[in-house]
Amino acid sequence: MITIVAKNSIKQGKVEEFRALADKLVTESRKEKGNISYNLYQDVDNCNVLTFIEEWENKDIIKSHNSSKHFTSIIPKLAELQESNSEVNLYKKL
Repeated sequence: MITIVAKNSIKQGKVEEFRALADKLVTESRKEKGNISYNLYQDVDNCNVLTFIEEWENKDIIKSHNSSKHFTSIIPKLAELQESNSEVNLYKKL
């Protein structure tokens, strides 16, 4: 299993727009083969920081997810609402 943590710093006043798009991404991603969990979290101390935490069966499944129609159509729109590039890290359980 691989866990992805994707931290996003959202532009002032764009959080709700980001969340609406992210909801679509979350819903569609949860339907994918090999997805274990996919959630969006908001930082308790900074409401402009939203983080996706995802769990996938393996790296091949993640490659498939990253080329899916919903991912390739929504991610560029989310990027426009961010202050900077997402910080994305992949982790494996020890």
